Amino acid sequence: MSTSAAAPANAGSSPATPSSTVATASSAGAGPSSAVSASVAALPAKARVLATATRLFYTEGIHTVGVDRIVTEAGVTRATFYRHFPGKEDLVRCYIQEWDQRIRAELAQAVPGLTAARLLPLLVTRLGQEMCGPGFRGCPFINASAEYPDPEHPVSQAITEHRAWLRGALVRLLGDAGVPEPERRADIVVLLRDGAMVGAALGDPAVVADRLAAAVAELVG
Repeated sequence: MSTSAAAPANAGSSPATPSSTVATASSAGAGPSSAVSASVAALPAKARVLATATRLFYTEGIHTVGVDRIVTEAGVTRATFYRHFPGKEDLVRCYIQEWDQRIRAELAQAVPGLTAARLLPLLVTRLGQEMCGPGFRGCPFINASAEYPDPEHPVSQAITEHRAWLRGALVRLLGDAGVPEPERRADIVVLLRDGAMVGAALGDPAVVADRLAAAVAELVG
């Protein structure tokens, strides 16, 4: 479940540290910087642009951050930017897809060796850890959807694809765990998760994480 509904990268309860561009961007710090961090500076130009955009989009919002800002902080030229991304909207779609790929990879890493009955509580625990972690700003998919309300927009479609995958993964997980009505309950888990991500960003994340864990446990029995 992650910041966006990611799974743990391993069977333990400690937060995952994926090696994706998203994780690299997070390590660069939440606030804007005129200098490129060492970890980001070592990336190829395209990945450096995406890492910088990920940090800025997640912490400040998408529409408030322009191409000039991204180019400056990534330490690339505008020509380099447009060589890899025809426009800002293409970069935003890549930003959403990068989050999606990270989450799918984390879930794939978590599944081997764990029964479905054990995996769901770990997912909820992992989500709680993310909500209580530094720099948490809510769900990047929910945040982006507020800025892209048109369901036909490519960014909105990327968000929809992620959420359809997430629901399907939960349906399979609940079904494998022997939970009755897995489709209906998966819908409820997604609703609980969405509310928790918003509630944690606006209120006390520790309280929200505790309530989420209790609600999911009660739901799946």
